[in-house]
Amino acid sequence: MHSAIHQAIAAVWRIEAARIVAGTARLVRDIGVAEELAQDALVAALEHWPREGIPANPGAWLMTTAKRRALDHLRRDKLQGVRLEELGQDLAAQQALVAPDFVDALDAARQDDIGDDLLRLIFTACHPLLPTDAHVALTLKLLGGLTTHEIARACLVPEPTIAQRLVRAKRTLGQAKVPFEVPRGAELAPRLASVLEVVYLIFNEGYTATAGSDWMRPELAQEALRLGRMLAGIAPREPEVQGLLALMELQASRMAARTDAQGRPILLAEQDRTRWDPLLIHRGLAALERARALGGARGVYALQAAIAACHAQATTAAGTDWPRIATLYGELAAVAPSPVVELNRAVAVAMAQGPAAGLAFVDALQGHPALQRYPWLPGVRGDLLEKLGRLPEAHDAFVAAADLAGNERERALLLARAEACGGPVRRRPGPD
Repeated sequence: MHSAIHQAIAAVWRIEAARIVAGTARLVRDIGVAEELAQDALVAALEHWPREGIPANPGAWLMTTAKRRALDHLRRDKLQGVRLEELGQDLAAQQALVAPDFVDALDAARQDDIGDDLLRLIFTACHPLLPTDAHVALTLKLLGGLTTHEIARACLVPEPTIAQRLVRAKRTLGQAKVPFEVPRGAELAPRLASVLEVVYLIFNEGYTATAGSDWMRPELAQEALRLGRMLAGIAPREPEVQGLLALMELQASRMAARTDAQGRPILLAEQDRTRWDPLLIHRGLAALERARALGGARGVYALQAAIAACHAQATTAAGTDWPRIATLYGELAAVAPSPVVELNRAVAVAMAQGPAAGLAFVDALQGHPALQRYPWLPGVRGDLLEKLGRLPEAHDAFVAAADLAGNERERALLLARAEACGGPVRRRPGPD
C-alpha cells in the first residue's frame, strides 16, 4: 500500500514541484530557500499521506504546507509589521482555495502587473548574472523537475559538477538579491530571448544528442516541450513563444520515425511518415498560426517552424516544397545570420536546384572558423559529392565527418556512408 502511495506522491510532485517552488519563492524572494521549503512540504507529504490518505487536492495541500514553512521562515527572520500580516492573509486565502493561486500572465490588459509565479521563476533561473550552462541546469532542476543525477546524464557531465553548478547559481542569485520578478519595458525582450534559447537548447540536445550512445534523448526533448507549453500558457501573446512551441511540436512529431528498432538513425528522406505524430503536427501548425497572427511570422523560431511545417505537410519526401524551404532559410539568414543556417540553406538549395548548386554554398563555408569542428559540414559535403558521383571525395568527406562526431550513432552512420562510397575506412579506436 505504502509503495503505491509513494508512487502517487512522486507523480504529484513531478507535476506540482515547479509551481510550489515558484509560489514559495514569491514569498521568501530566494529560490534556494524556496526549493528547501518545497522539499520540506514533500517530506511532510511522505510522512502524512501514507497514514491519512492522499488529500482531495494534493497540489493545494503541498502549496499550503510550503507556504506555512515560508511563513515560519520569515518569522524566524524577525519579519514584523505589515509584511507579516500580509503573508498571513495570503496563507489564509491559499487554504481557502481548491487549487494554487495562479493567474494568467502577460494578458494584454495586465502588462504592468504580471502576476504569474512560474513565469517569474523561469526568468529568475535564466537571469543574465548566470552563464548559459547554469541556466540550463537550474531550469531543468526547478521547472523540469529533474534530479541532479538526471541533469548530469542529460548534460553529459559528472553529477558533482552539476551539483556545484546548481549551488553556485542559487548562491549567486541570493547574494545579488536578484528580484523575483519578470523584467518590464525594454528589459523584457532580451530576457525572454534568453529563456527561449535555454528551452530550445534543452530540446535540441534531446532531439539529436551531441554525444553518447543514443541518437536521441526523448525524455529531455519532452521536458523542453513541457516547458515550452508552460511558457505558451503563461505568455500567450508573445509571438516568439508561440513560434518556439510550434517548432518543437513539429520537430517532436517526427521522433518516433527517427530511429529503427536497434536505435540506429533514420534520416528524413528515408523516414516512414505514417509514424509521424498527427496530433503534434496539428498542435505545431496551430501554434505557428498564432505566432503569425501576433505579427511574429519573421521571428527566428517562427521561421524555423515554417520550415518544419513544409516537411510536416509533405506526404512524401519527393513532395516537399524545397524551393519554399530554401527561401525561408534565406529569410532566416537575414534575421539571424549563422553558418549553420547557411549550411542548412545549402541542403535546401541542393534539393531545389541540384547538388552542384548546393555544393557551391557548402564550399563557400569550408573556411568558416565556427564550422571547423562541426561534423555536418563535411557530412553534407560528402552527401552532395556522392550525388554528383564523385565517390572518392565523398568517401573522404564522410570519414572526416565521422572523426568529428561525438555521438556514437552519428559516427556509425557517417562511417556507413563512407563505406558505401567504396575504399577502406580508417576507424578511430574505441574506448578501453
